[in-house]
Amino acid sequence: MASKEQDDQSQPDVAHDHESQTTPKQGGWITFPFIIGNVFGMALMFNGAMGNFIVYLIKYYNFKSIDAAQLFNIINGSSSFSPLLGAIISDSFGCLPVITFSTVASLFSMIILTLTAGIKAFRPTNSHTAASSGQLALLYTALALLVVGTGGARFNTMTMGADQLSNLDDQNIFFNWYFIVFYMAGVIGNTVIIYIEDSISWELGYGICSAVNALAVLFLLLGVKYYRRPGTKENPFTAIVRVIVAGIRKTKLALPTETETVTYYHRPSEKADQPPSQTFRCMNRAAVIQEGDVAMDGSIARPWSLCTVEEVEDLKTLIRIVPLWTSTIFISVCIATQASLSILQALNMDRSLGAHFSVPAGSFYVTTFLATSLTLFILDRAIYPLCHRLTSYTPTSLQRVGIGQAFNIAAMAASALVEHRRSIIVHEHQAESQPNWIAPMSAFWLVLPYAFTGIGEAFHFPGQIAFYYQEFPESLKSTASGIIAVILSVGYYTSTGLVAVVRQATSWLPDNLNSSRLENVYWLLTVMASINFAYYILCAKLYKNKRVT
Repeated sequence: MASKEQDDQSQPDVAHDHESQTTPKQGGWITFPFIIGNVFGMALMFNGAMGNFIVYLIKYYNFKSIDAAQLFNIINGSSSFSPLLGAIISDSFGCLPVITFSTVASLFSMIILTLTAGIKAFRPTNSHTAASSGQLALLYTALALLVVGTGGARFNTMTMGADQLSNLDDQNIFFNWYFIVFYMAGVIGNTVIIYIEDSISWELGYGICSAVNALAVLFLLLGVKYYRRPGTKENPFTAIVRVIVAGIRKTKLALPTETETVTYYHRPSEKADQPPSQTFRCMNRAAVIQEGDVAMDGSIARPWSLCTVEEVEDLKTLIRIVPLWTSTIFISVCIATQASLSILQALNMDRSLGAHFSVPAGSFYVTTFLATSLTLFILDRAIYPLCHRLTSYTPTSLQRVGIGQAFNIAAMAASALVEHRRSIIVHEHQAESQPNWIAPMSAFWLVLPYAFTGIGEAFHFPGQIAFYYQEFPESLKSTASGIIAVILSVGYYTSTGLVAVVRQATSWLPDNLNSSRLENVYWLLTVMASINFAYYILCAKLYKNKRVT
């Protein structure tokens, strides 16, 4: 029966999973165009709206450059953290209603941003006036709705797409194509839409983002009758809390030795003779049956005193993952810092492409998206299949994350070298006191560190998604993808804090970038990323997989 299900899943329009669907035609690859259409629309909207947002804050709201970069990091941090909340809600109520609500919320956000760009009363009247409290309130309302929209859609669509496919190989293929489409949308958003914002009008640019968001809603709704939707289930986090509470209540219960016979509580679907694992043995007390714990019909009579062996093991799995999770956070710190500060670098470099065209500062980051998409495509269609054909082996998810970390270190070192060269040119022209002076150095030098970042993302982001989705308990599949959101969020917040500390403790980051020592910040990140890489290797070696990845 299992092999038949896998064979069926290899077909693009049929899926068989009788436990989670009502008709045989629900689920499978037929849902791919609708889900990936929503992903493309939402990613294009977000990158078009936020890719040049630092420039929008500086030009239209009179923010200082570093303050604009800090707010940009806060927005990205919030947009990255909120998907965890969306994932938690989805684990209880399903992905589809959460994604639908979120895409509509982001549509309202883009409508408001379009109005701020098109109506002068909604922003400062000139370049010397600070924004009023009402103008800032409207701007922050739009950003809050954008955070809500991102929270429910960004990674829940990934989980929803994987839920349509039962075959593990199909799920890995979906993850790769999710990122390919996600980053290609970023390419378009950070080039075409940003060019429209810079060269034609911000109102038109944001209006296009609104239209694309509306199409994302339409794509999602067109596929409703095809989606496989697992039934509503108990909040999985309640079970986690129950294990902790039950364990505390039974603290005085002596732990049995391996030779002692103890009755543990199992679900009907579990093997009744399989005891809990010996790691974190103190938690096993929560599954030990004592008098009064079980009702006459065999169900749990006291749910806050007794848990199943499976629930205990689920909590142990989460605890084992925590060190690996913490070891990947610093990747996002580096990415966030580079993304915000490199825009300020580009503003003070020669961005001309030919005699009559100047590349928008926010568009250079598109190199990261291009590098990620191209690398993912080559890995998925050439390198991984070739490795499997020649050696019957492909890199594990943890190995891919490690490779990505190495490229991330190279990206920080490259950023430091590019900025060092720019600062030398500034010094040679004695332009340190001129904040708006443009160094006669091509901004296309930023392409090199961006490319390293993009190649690294092609390895570590899909690797992390595959690892968490495969290792997390079945009841927490949406939360598994939400963990990536938390990593990004903590990275952006940490980057904001790091920049604030550097500004307070050193003279490296004044508002005038031409008098800064920005290369020192990048060298600091290089050293810290190297230390973090060693920590990751240690965590990966010590981790015991729930299953082979």
